[in-house]
Amino acid sequence: MRVLVTGHKGYLGAAVTDELLSKGHEVTGLDTDLFERCVYEYDRDANARLTIAELAMDLRDVRAEHIAGQDAVIHLAGLSNDPLGEFDPKLTYEINHEASVRLAELCRQTGISRLILASSCSVYGASDDAILDEQSEFAPVTAYAWSKLKMEQDIAALADDVFSPVFMRSGTVYGLSPRMRFDLVVNNLMAWTVDTGEIFLKSDGLAWRPIIHLRDVAKAFVAMLEVDRQHVHLQAFNVAVDSENYQIRDIAAKIQSQIPNSNIVFETAASSDNRNYRVSGKKLETILGPDWTQHSLEDGIAELHAALTTTKVRPDEFEGTRFQRLAHLKSRVSNGELTSELRHALSRDHTA
Repeated sequence: MRVLVTGHKGYLGAAVTDELLSKGHEVTGLDTDLFERCVYEYDRDANARLTIAELAMDLRDVRAEHIAGQDAVIHLAGLSNDPLGEFDPKLTYEINHEASVRLAELCRQTGISRLILASSCSVYGASDDAILDEQSEFAPVTAYAWSKLKMEQDIAALADDVFSPVFMRSGTVYGLSPRMRFDLVVNNLMAWTVDTGEIFLKSDGLAWRPIIHLRDVAKAFVAMLEVDRQHVHLQAFNVAVDSENYQIRDIAAKIQSQIPNSNIVFETAASSDNRNYRVSGKKLETILGPDWTQHSLEDGIAELHAALTTTKVRPDEFEGTRFQRLAHLKSRVSNGELTSELRHALSRDHTA
């Protein structure tokens, strides 16, 4: 298939692109590359493997001619986490919601039938300890979560006999990527552990998260391209595994059990996190089979430990402007590389 991937240079985008290429698909990327310096060279060949045709452009500028001729679109581009979403909620809605709906309209206009969209389990927001499925009530607590919910609702209204959107509500992702993120809980805890020996918790650790390995998420997105329409049309899927729901302090305990001489440390006056949810992945399991995932938390801890021990990253890097998404963008705005609307100060070509 000819597949357009928006956000192909992001944390998840790199893994999705790799998975698509391994399956023999013809891939075009579309990305404004806000995080071009967030390269983690644990694998020096990784970026070379991901060389594809690409459109260097902002999602907000996409027109019909840019996507015409594609068989499907996997839409990952956006402002990608809660702190970043709160940086400028209006901008978060403009990119994650409005530009995504416009992309869906263009897909429908140009006859692209399958649109796979990156949503998030954060739409469930604050909940009790019940395990939530795709029919559970929404309780988003951040601008990022609200933008994803509105995206789902408005794009669902565009579905017809040809245009078929599929919403992938990913859990909290972790694992290695050439475009690394250390503002994700497992990645962040592992970076602290390897560098300092301290498993540093910024909250009381009682909140629940459904965690899922990056490569498993990529596998699920790509698999959705080939599933018969009748099974996925206008459907939302939790990209999660029931057994991989953890409280944050349980993740810390798992790390401590695998990393010798590490100690769990709580930030002074650590508070609770109101983002609290456990989710069920049984619906996705009915589509992809019971053994569709290949990574457990223990596997991910071992993978991250090996990479971070070999290719070290300092706290000022994983908590600072090199890898921390919000700090990175604020720095680029401050030094004039990006405008306050997160556009490049100097225009870029739109050609591959």
